[in-house]
Amino acid sequence: MDKEQKAFIFDMDGVIYDSEPIHAKAKKQVLAECGITISDERLATFVGRSSRDFYGTMVKENPQCPVSWQELARRKHVLYKKMLVEDDSVKTMPGVRELLERIKAAGYIIGLGSSSTMEMIELVLGRFGLKEYFSVLVSGDELPRSKPDPLIFLTVAEKLGVKPENCTVIEDAFAGVTAARAAGMHCIGYYNPNSGAQDLSGADRIVKSHDDIVV
Repeated sequence: MDKEQKAFIFDMDGVIYDSEPIHAKAKKQVLAECGITISDERLATFVGRSSRDFYGTMVKENPQCPVSWQELARRKHVLYKKMLVEDDSVKTMPGVRELLERIKAAGYIIGLGSSSTMEMIELVLGRFGLKEYFSVLVSGDELPRSKPDPLIFLTVAEKLGVKPENCTVIEDAFAGVTAARAAGMHCIGYYNPNSGAQDLSGADRIVKSHDDIVV
């Protein structure tokens, strides 16, 4: 490795743990309570995007919705946290801890750029004992623009003190891959079948297992 510091930036949902089945269940339940139905296919198009984007779109498309997008997001957040804590089947993706160890041992620093809230990021990393690996955590909900805009990854890189071209992003969603490439970063597309029909073709490389990522 050359003298310039290099970094890996992880997405969280679908990359660190298999979140989408629980997210989908919680979103559908909250929307149904307000008379809104959404197909699995449509839901998949919002994977990797912020709560503001998703619920804002739902409220705009369904003017009969009796509550704001913020209230929908709040209800889903409460329900999702309950599911996350009570469902013992929720696990990290296979090999993710070992991958983090390999990256750390190779001298890279590690950041996280997730569309989830900071509260959820802290909850997930704390539950699985992974927070120690990350030097920087950035939530898309704290930024004015979400994926596929590159702002979140550029913010992580800036906080890490690493040039964008020296960053490698691991993403499982089209929006995230698009954001990484727009940021001028190397991108590994992580295929997670539970993340929906995501187009990862924009990634430099696509893997089906964390074990396939060579550091």
